Amino acid sequence: MKLTLDLHDIYNKGAEIEKALQSKFDEAVAKKAPLLEIIPGKGSGQLKKHVLRFLEQKRSAAKNMRIEKPSKNFGTIKVHFNWNEPGRR
Repeated sequence: MKLTLDLHDIYNKGAEIEKALQSKFDEAVAKKAPLLEIIPGKGSGQLKKHVLRFLEQKRSAAKNMRIEKPSKNFGTIKVHFNWNEPGRR
């Protein structure tokens, strides 16, 4: 199961971006999704930086996650969760 969050529609609404990120992140944790794909788009890169800062803050809550910034698609961020790793929730 892959969850996807496309931020194109709310790219300039800071509070909505935070709520959307938190909601989808919480859903991924609750459903133990192996992959969360976030699409900030290419643009100036500010939204992507915002998403990466958000994910870095969440790293302590989900130590079993790996953030991937694909080189072939600069407009996406993939968050991989490993729910089977020993010692992790």
